[in-house]
Formats: sequence, C-alpha cells, structure tokens
Amino acid sequence: MLQQLDLKNFTVFPEATFSFGAQLNIIHGENGAGKSHLLKLAYVLEHALASPPSTAQGSAPTKAGLQRAVAEELVEVFRPDALGRLVTRTPPGRKGAQVQALFAGQAQPLSFAFHSASKTEVKIAQAPSAWLDAPPVFLPTREALTIYPGFVSLYDTTVIEFDRTWRDLCLLLGAPLSRGPRAARGAQLLAPLEQAMGGRVELDQSGRFYLNDDRGRVEINLVAEGLRKLAMIARLIATGHLVGQGALFWDEPEANLNPKLINAVAAVLVALASQGVQVIVATHSLFLVRALYLLVSRAQSAVSARYFGLHLRQEGGGAEVYQGDEIGAAGAFVALDEDLAQAERYLDHETGLG
Repeated sequence: MLQQLDLKNFTVFPEATFSFGAQLNIIHGENGAGKSHLLKLAYVLEHALASPPSTAQGSAPTKAGLQRAVAEELVEVFRPDALGRLVTRTPPGRKGAQVQALFAGQAQPLSFAFHSASKTEVKIAQAPSAWLDAPPVFLPTREALTIYPGFVSLYDTTVIEFDRTWRDLCLLLGAPLSRGPRAARGAQLLAPLEQAMGGRVELDQSGRFYLNDDRGRVEINLVAEGLRKLAMIARLIATGHLVGQGALFWDEPEANLNPKLINAVAAVLVALASQGVQVIVATHSLFLVRALYLLVSRAQSAVSARYFGLHLRQEGGGAEVYQGDEIGAAGAFVALDEDLAQAERYLDHETGLG
C-alpha cells in the first residue's frame, strides 16, 4: 500500500505531500491541476516495484536496476519529448525534480531525482528493501476492451500514440481466469457488476471480447461504452488481478456513465477496498464523490477513506493540495461551484432578471 508521496518540482507540483495510507483515496480538481499526472506517477512507482527482473531471483531491489526501470516507465507512461520536461517550469529556470514514495512494510522509501536537462535518466537516492507482491492496475478514462485484439504486439513493434498504461492493461485483460479461493471471492464482486451489465464478459479464442447473457453473445464493440467500462472491471476481477491485492488507479471512472452506473461503480470500488485493494481515483464528478462518501460512511467493513483536492494557485502557478479524512478537508469542489453559478443564471433567465 502506498502511504506517502512527496513531490518537489514535478510537473504542476512545486512542492506537495500526499498522505495516502487509506484503502480508498479520492482526488478531485479542475483541469490542469495534476490529477492524471499524480495517478500516473504513483502507478509508475508501484509498477516498477512490482516487476522484478528475472535475474533478481528473490534478491532485494537495487538502485541500478530501479534507475533503469523508473526512468523507462516515466518516459513510456508520460510520453514527454525528454524526461526533463516533467520538471516544473514555473518559474522558468534550470532546476531538478525530486520524488519520494513510502510503501507499507518497507524500511525505507523509493527516492529519486532528475534534472530539467535530463533525457532518459534518473538518479536513485534510496531503494526499498523488497519488491511489491502484486502489480497495480491503471484504468484510463476510456475503455480498452475494443482495442485489445492484437494491441500488445502492435505496441511492441510499431510507434503508436498510446502510453504504456494501455499495454499494461491489455496484458492484464488477456490473462487467464482465476480459480480456487480467489475466484470464489471474486464471484461476490462480479455478481452486482454482471447484473448491471446484463451479462458476463468473455474472451474467445480469436482474441475478441463479448458480453454473454441468456440471449447469446454480443460483440463488445456493440455494447455501450459505459457498460464496457464495467465489463473491463469485471474482467480484471475474474482474472484475480483485483481481488484482495495490489492497487487500482482509475482516471475519471464517471466518464460516459449515467448516474445509475456511477452508483454501481462506486459500490464496486468500496467493495474492492474492503477486500484489500488500495483504490486511488481521480474525478470531476461530485456525484461520484458523494456516492463514495455515503457508501464509506455506511460500510460495515469500516473502509478507510482519504479525500484530496488539487487547486490551481492564483499566484506563482502550479497546484496546491488540500487533504483529509473528511470530504470537506479537500477544499471547494469546482464542479459544485459551477453548478450553483449555472443554476443562478438559469433562474435569472427564467424570471427575466438575466
């Protein structure tokens, strides 16, 4: 579990500390405040620490090995022209970025730095004492089931404008279904998802996904995108990747979902957190934040939650962070402010005052 992330001069964060440590972590903020950057960075660090090389053979991570892995993943996930482009550029000038991540059960953090002139290299200052047990999952704002056929081989052999998270996700989607106790635990999570989708997701031998119900199979391309996002989560549960282990990073789960399906997603996220998956989501949706808040408040499993608000600075540029264990600690919600302002304009128009 990621407990704390300290940033200095990383993209829009001149200096920030994120105290995660909760099972469910909810991040909101306006466009450009760094939500996606934060998710991708945390994912890169966890993925690098969950991917020991074959030569490791039970040995602890080394600075040299992590130096290569972290640098490569930063470049492939963020896709900058050069690694130094990830250094905060406000105010302008030559400077360096510093990142430090502390994970539960680790004697020391993963700590590294790179300079604004860096091309593809980072310098590791500290390395954790052990590898992470399970790989994290990153879900982008769009679904990936329709691009799955042949995507990994295409990514590995050609230059395409998709970042590394899509390749990693497709590898997990194509994994075999789990069996035994993990499959039994996953079945409890799958039931409400399959009810919301109206069927179960299947991968056939040709490499295409289908939604199968009592009436037969429907090509996943013909299914509404909102339902395809639910199908993606269902598949990852069925393979065991989201059952009692690892971390889930989800960028804008609410995209292309109506409120009814957002409620279904919120219920699954809380259930995943209660079973041992650390969930970190970034959202614009006040509806989703409130749905999660209500579920956590009523959860019999006592799921811990943490709320983060990313707010653009009025002076000096960059973003600052508000955080806490209560929803109000994350500061003003931009979506709510805009909704209220629009409601006032609408009332003024209807009453002839505008």
